[in-house]
Amino acid sequence: MRPAALLAILIGFPILLSGQSPSALRVTVTLPDEAQKPTPVSRHALLISDNPSTTVPRRVLTGADGAVSIQLLPGSYTVESDRPVMLAGKSYEWTQMIEVVAGRDATLALTADNASIAPATAANAPAATDALNSDPAFLPGKWRDSVMAVWSPTSRATGFLFDAQGLIATHGLAAANGTTVAVQVSPALKVPASVLFSDRARDIAIVWVHPSVIAGRPSIPVGCPPSPAAALVEGQELTTMTAPFGRPVDSESGEVTGFATRAVETNLRLGFGGDGGPVFNAAGAIVGLTSLAPEGDRSHSPDVTVIRAGILCEAITAARESLSESKPPEPNKLPIEPPQGSSVRELENTQGLAAPPVVSSADFDVAFITPAAIQQARQRGDRTGGRSSRSPEAAARLGLLTDFGPWSAYFAETPAVIVIRVTPKLVEGFWKRLAREAARTQGAVLPPFKDFKTSFVRMRASCGSAEVVPIQPFVLEHRVSATRVIREGLYVFDPAAFGPKCSRVTLSLYAENSPEKADTVTIDAALLGGHSQ
Repeated sequence: MRPAALLAILIGFPILLSGQSPSALRVTVTLPDEAQKPTPVSRHALLISDNPSTTVPRRVLTGADGAVSIQLLPGSYTVESDRPVMLAGKSYEWTQMIEVVAGRDATLALTADNASIAPATAANAPAATDALNSDPAFLPGKWRDSVMAVWSPTSRATGFLFDAQGLIATHGLAAANGTTVAVQVSPALKVPASVLFSDRARDIAIVWVHPSVIAGRPSIPVGCPPSPAAALVEGQELTTMTAPFGRPVDSESGEVTGFATRAVETNLRLGFGGDGGPVFNAAGAIVGLTSLAPEGDRSHSPDVTVIRAGILCEAITAARESLSESKPPEPNKLPIEPPQGSSVRELENTQGLAAPPVVSSADFDVAFITPAAIQQARQRGDRTGGRSSRSPEAAARLGLLTDFGPWSAYFAETPAVIVIRVTPKLVEGFWKRLAREAARTQGAVLPPFKDFKTSFVRMRASCGSAEVVPIQPFVLEHRVSATRVIREGLYVFDPAAFGPKCSRVTLSLYAENSPEKADTVTIDAALLGGHSQ
């Protein structure tokens, strides 16, 4: 065998020879819905092989739009379904040949017109007879408008609409505190939501938006009590809808891998903010919603579990019982992030961008952080070669600008926003200072025994009497002992919110030791991207 042919087999397709350049093959897969409207078939597995075949076919999946693109060298290829698609009692699959020409992209549309169609049977269904009339491939097209993001100060999650009154199910950490919850209905629309029910132990919550903001969006039906078909068994195929941060609503597939206390284990993998979405079986019926595994650090654990449909039904029942006693929040539009290309005026200070301006109140240190400061701090951190080579002061300065805990994914692309970081002060208590002084009289010189003075609760920014609403009122939680958690504020603002009429900004800071009494500081609006008069 020639070396080139052997290498082609090893890498999976013909290798790039002299004078050859790859072209793009774009494949779309659509089928007509009940109204005969073309509907994308998402996550449909296609096998692409060269003719004559030199190796195993390459397997690719269509996206939420029913399309996939692949780079191929000139030649003849066969595109075929890995398994059939089920729709309305029929089975659809494709086997098509296409010629890829050098220097020219190719397209292939797989539709009902060129499909092999047969009655759906248990033999050609992907899983037992419950999948004969539907297929998870159609879930994104059917329920995309029913799945949305849920924001709280400590968590970003997926939620799904299950009631036209504006009821949305999500995971419990997204709404555990219930103080400030928002639902991102679309990239351009974010509205407040009230928490009707939250069970942190079971990690499930029901939030309520004004019905007007979800008018026209379909509600995902949840059968309560769950039918026997909603039971989960090991090896069962699952599909979840997800609204991951920074990406459109999509679906992910996996299977049940095991069972633990209060948890159904899966091999699903979700992006940041993707958990809390609905989980469907092969027949398209709700069997629960996704949750990150309770063990370990939720911000890093890749393990996804399923909260069973029975628990979801209990939460729905409890939430509906409280509907008559309350009203949904007004459908006020909340601020959203400015476009990534927006210009943010760099703030100047004598210490350089990597040391942001800091002011102090009685209980807190308040830092004002720009995108430029974050970028420069990251570059400086790379140059200094790691934490072990930095002084404690340098590490603290860089941490202020580069360590955002569970919100790191939000700041990964350096959004065009201004961040106000509110950090509780460290102080030395009376008895610790007394003990240190006693030790000093015996010849022992000890450093101060400092502890956090208090913990952050909330912040209000205002220009005169007008409140400036943040885009995100994030909170960072730091566990400092088995029984104590210290919180920092990480409030995100659009620089344009502090406009020409705002010369001075008042920050009202509320602490855990006096939650109703404000600790105030007044600053020049220029620190927040505003314009001094």
